[in-house]
Amino acid sequence: MKKTIVRALSTAALLSTVFAGTALADTYKVQKGDSLSKIAQKYHTTVKEIKTANGLKSDFISVNQMLKITVASKMTQASQPTTYTVVKGDALIKIANRFHVTLAELKKWNNLNNTLIHVGQNLKVSAPKQTTTPAKPATPAKSPATTTTTTTTTTSSVYTVKSGDYLGKIASKHSTSVSNLKSLNKLKSDMIYVGQKLKVPAKKAPVAPAKPVVTTPPKTTAPTTSVKETTDYIVQSGDTLGKIAGKYKLTVKDLKALNKLTSDNIFVGQKLKVPGTKTEPTVNTDLAAKMIDSAKKLIGIPYVWGGSTLKGFDCSGFIYYVANQAGMEIGRYSAEGFYDRTYYVDTPKAGDIVFFENTYKKGISHLGIYLGNNQFIHANDDGVMISNLQSSYYQAHFESFKRFY
Repeated sequence: MKKTIVRALSTAALLSTVFAGTALADTYKVQKGDSLSKIAQKYHTTVKEIKTANGLKSDFISVNQMLKITVASKMTQASQPTTYTVVKGDALIKIANRFHVTLAELKKWNNLNNTLIHVGQNLKVSAPKQTTTPAKPATPAKSPATTTTTTTTTTSSVYTVKSGDYLGKIASKHSTSVSNLKSLNKLKSDMIYVGQKLKVPAKKAPVAPAKPVVTTPPKTTAPTTSVKETTDYIVQSGDTLGKIAGKYKLTVKDLKALNKLTSDNIFVGQKLKVPGTKTEPTVNTDLAAKMIDSAKKLIGIPYVWGGSTLKGFDCSGFIYYVANQAGMEIGRYSAEGFYDRTYYVDTPKAGDIVFFENTYKKGISHLGIYLGNNQFIHANDDGVMISNLQSSYYQAHFESFKRFY
């Protein structure tokens, strides 16, 4: 009975061998420094297969020991099974090695996102047959002269296997597939070893990217208003920079830049530059004549500090009294106060106000009424009198001519 079983098993083994393909046997003499792992890598087989072929129960080998190396050849395409049913103890990499395919190929054929499998699962273990669409017949060239034949040559370089490498990693690194890498190196399995030299597709020389055309954008500046000519504006009660800017069609930023202002603070009487042609304000000839007439009647009245009556005048009190006598309602201001309430004029007329600076104090400090012909009337230390602008003293302290607005 036992003999019958043995024969049956032998027959089954023989049939298995016939369907699996032929076996290639070789012998190897162990050299100094060898290990089963090193020999297995050399012959593209596994340690387990060498131990099985030689009846080894451990990994121990000795120098000059003769080992039988059996490497099963690949199954023919006709006998290669197309599916496999997972059994207990299986792993995807184990199945891949058994059927001489790569892990990546197994995952691709079975649409697997990971390496998890389960007992009883049916896996495709060979590439599905591809149906090829017959190529369209090439359109004959119109003229032999325009037909060229190009020969594509594939160049390769050598890569040395490093620790941690595997075919999938190397293939990805060199932009190729595992099957192409195995074909290029005539590998029958995925087994490689550190220091092994492999042919890999040569990397194409990187094409230098075309230098982008750098277009220099036109320089943009803040939307400033080009102000060619300016005139003066005296800040009034209730004014703000926004209100003044709007009046002269400016932005607040432009107005501040024009006047070199660092804040939005302004004050009543402050003089600001604004766009516009500098024009002389209209002369109120009637008012001017009345002021001059009234002023001349006061000649000889003594000087009184702060005075603004017929008992005595100082320079600003004199202007206050004369202007009100001429019919102009105006407050009692200092010399600086009157200065801030008048327009600049380049061509003075009789009745305009003439201002002086740095007389008894720094800044605007004296004023009078211009009479024409370089003469003006004012309240001086010697009382109300007429003086000449050509005198050295008044020339040295002259500041400007201005007109009431």
